[in-house]
Amino acid sequence: MQYPLGNMRRLRLTATQAEKGQNRMVYVLNENGQPLMPTKRYGKVRHLLKDGKAKVVKRCPFTIQLTYSTPDRVQPIDLGIDSGSVHIGISSCTNKAELYSEECILRDDINKNLQQRHTLRRSRRNRKTRYRKPRFQNRTHSRKKGWLAPSVKEKCQTHITVVKKVLEILPVSSITVEMAPFDTQKLKAQLAGTDVPKGTDYQHGETEGFDNVKAYVKWRDGCQCRICGSHEQIQIHHRQQRKDGGSNSPDNLICVCAKCHKAFHAGELSGKKANQMLPGDVPKAMNSAAFMGIMRWAVWNELKKFGLQMHMSFGHITAKQRKENHLDKSHRNDARCISGHGDVPPADEYFLTKKVRCHNRQLHKLMINKGGTRKNNQAPYKVKGFRLFDKVQLAGVVGFVFGRRYTGRFSVRRLDGTKVCENAPAAKLTLLETGKVFLIERRTVLRPWASPGVTAPV
Repeated sequence: MQYPLGNMRRLRLTATQAEKGQNRMVYVLNENGQPLMPTKRYGKVRHLLKDGKAKVVKRCPFTIQLTYSTPDRVQPIDLGIDSGSVHIGISSCTNKAELYSEECILRDDINKNLQQRHTLRRSRRNRKTRYRKPRFQNRTHSRKKGWLAPSVKEKCQTHITVVKKVLEILPVSSITVEMAPFDTQKLKAQLAGTDVPKGTDYQHGETEGFDNVKAYVKWRDGCQCRICGSHEQIQIHHRQQRKDGGSNSPDNLICVCAKCHKAFHAGELSGKKANQMLPGDVPKAMNSAAFMGIMRWAVWNELKKFGLQMHMSFGHITAKQRKENHLDKSHRNDARCISGHGDVPPADEYFLTKKVRCHNRQLHKLMINKGGTRKNNQAPYKVKGFRLFDKVQLAGVVGFVFGRRYTGRFSVRRLDGTKVCENAPAAKLTLLETGKVFLIERRTVLRPWASPGVTAPV
């Protein structure tokens, strides 16, 4: 969905209506920067800011810091974390109400970027270019205990950073994390409709007796191309590519000849002929389950370092509380149930955050600080004073710069992918915040008298 410039007034009015009657939370820090209990007394906050007894330290979520000493009177606050490989749900609650609610979208481009870097390195080594030689013995995972793959490590670090940001504005006393163990073998058996493995069945898989998975796949397919039936130059093909979440499991691999393999990836085969492979649908990727199996203890051990009370919850407990309290399925509602306060009134607003690239490589630093050159098809780092991921306002609607052009036109979108304007001129943009690693958007759910299913970002 895209909002043309001519229809901005309608969306602006909708956003204004959503603010009516909403009790937004103001988060408070003491003189030393330690969090106190939040407040909704806007008159008191306004007078403190006017008299110089407080200052604004953060716009979203709106946070003030007192400039005079005050007693630190806090209440027990429970923080619930719905950990995941794609989204994170955060909810901070007391016995009376929910104080903070957030949904965070994690990055999913780590593997793609690493593969791109790997390809570029190989091409440079094949040219007469001064570049380092490949160091095959330089394998970190074989030398460091607790090593995590970059894609998993990024997700774990994002979990910790999100929790740190909540601890900076709220005096949390305990943390509850949902630990979700996944049995991928059992999940595959349930999807395939076969017997669930028990006991020693896990030690006797379908590839038992073969040197590797490749040898098993060739034996299973009779070393014959599944498309044309040829026995010449047999290769192994992924039904679902690795970059799209496919695995090296036997149900995702088939035998094809070199000619059909090349034609398939070139898009020369018709859809009907290309699907003449193994019967059934393409196997469901188990990446999320594998991620959670690795991440859960890494995240748990890092959260223990905060020195707070730690509790553990499980998925069936969360589902039961959600049904008892008649809550919709969402990450923030799950986090509220995980905190143990699924029956308290929910917050009138929640925050949608998204983790983006840090651009901390030396190549980016040279471009920024020393005027380094960029590719011919890339816009400059700054265009008309705006850069990528800047938080801007266009005709009363708040969005983020997700694309820029030499001509001074910008693609402005919200964090859920909604297009505000794909060709917005710089003259009509107002800069609210410069681009950061964590993009944050305040979202207010409309009242029943407003349009259903619409939220207003601020």
